[in-house]
Amino acid sequence: MGFKAVILWTDVVLWLMLLGLAQYVRVVLRDESLRATWQRVFVTDAGMASAVVLTLMLVVTSADSLHFRRALPSVNGSTLAYDTRTESVLDLALVKLIAGRENSYSRPLATHGFSKETVPPKAGEKPQVDENGLPVLPKRAFPRLKHAGLGLADADKDWAADVAQRLVAGTAAGVGVALLLFVALRSRMDEGNPLAWRAAWMTGSAMAMLMAWGLALSWGQGYHVLGTDRTGNDVLYITIKSIRTAFVIGSLATIATIPLALAFGIAAGYFKGWVDDVIQYVYTVLSSVPNILLIAACVLMMQVFIDKHPELFETGLERADLKIFLLCVILGLTGWAGLCRLLRAETLKLRELEYVQAATAFGASPWRIMRRHILPNVMHLVLITTVIDFSGLILYEAVLSYVGIGVDPSMNSFGGMINQARVEMSRDPLVWWSFASAFVFMVGIVLAANLFADAVRDAFDPRARVARPAAKRLATVA
Repeated sequence: MGFKAVILWTDVVLWLMLLGLAQYVRVVLRDESLRATWQRVFVTDAGMASAVVLTLMLVVTSADSLHFRRALPSVNGSTLAYDTRTESVLDLALVKLIAGRENSYSRPLATHGFSKETVPPKAGEKPQVDENGLPVLPKRAFPRLKHAGLGLADADKDWAADVAQRLVAGTAAGVGVALLLFVALRSRMDEGNPLAWRAAWMTGSAMAMLMAWGLALSWGQGYHVLGTDRTGNDVLYITIKSIRTAFVIGSLATIATIPLALAFGIAAGYFKGWVDDVIQYVYTVLSSVPNILLIAACVLMMQVFIDKHPELFETGLERADLKIFLLCVILGLTGWAGLCRLLRAETLKLRELEYVQAATAFGASPWRIMRRHILPNVMHLVLITTVIDFSGLILYEAVLSYVGIGVDPSMNSFGGMINQARVEMSRDPLVWWSFASAFVFMVGIVLAANLFADAVRDAFDPRARVARPAAKRLATVA
């Protein structure tokens, strides 16, 4: 069966970002000073552990950023046509979760539906009547799920034993992967390596154990590990697919803020005078407008354009992807003021230093001074702010989706899951697993991003590197 590659806007930007990241890694490996600075990031257990988690999430995002459409079978020599549904490489690995769609809600690891349904009479069975000859109402019971625990002869009696066996098998597989990781990293942990390889091994082993349990419980005639949602879709699949949306929002929106912040911040700090006044006025006015209202206005105008030009999109995913891409651009264009202030203040300090004054005295042009002497010395602030803002934008997506101006409803996202939970959490009985899944995964990603941001800040901020030894000396004296 053939396929047609589908190139989305966010796919292009994500892969360009990964190429840029690979090029930056090459620069770090060749530069001894940069290499030593980055080593300080991975010396701490928190920095190394969070890097492992973020790397795994980045692998999931990359696999979900290779899209294609399957070719439909030709009938009587008809022209080649393609499926309207766009898939990704990640979908090939999660095909079991996609195919296991139920009718409606079901609890995690359940074998029956969440709500009672009318049991239809069997074929050939006569309608039942009571002693007065009146028809008996059909029975209502929890329906058996179509794709969960199919190998159980008696779901009520055999469920516990089957789940226990699957957990034991998953534990064995997870321990096996942990041992392989230990063998691969043992030399690095035993050689007195300053990097926190033991934390990397422990984090990787924990992630491998969780994945092994999830695979063992869902494999074959398994279960819905995190239950199903209102339309019967597997919540684990929706949650995994939401990781890409979180990374797209966090990375693309952060990158979109950098050009404006760099250009305006450095120009305001170096030229001062009327240039500084104009730039300060612009970002002060921008900061005075409530962010959520400004973003909402831009998103609604963007939505009008998309609705009026349906001919630009072959599939619904392309339409949803353009919306999230433009949302990232809007977040970048409205969120550069904070970094601009920081760069302006740093540039005001740098322009008074001796090497900048010497370059000015030798007749170097302002643009050359800003490019060769100021820009390299403010990039550590850009890096620190970028990493810190990443987690904040992931949370911002959840807020925007909650108020109805976030990503397209057809695209999986943590914000969409939380928005849907407004109805689910008010039901009786409570539907809690969709909200809990989005909450746990989002907290895990944001926590890893915050811990990594703290490690980067401590490594690249000279004041943090000076303050930490000073604090240790004070503690020793006390």
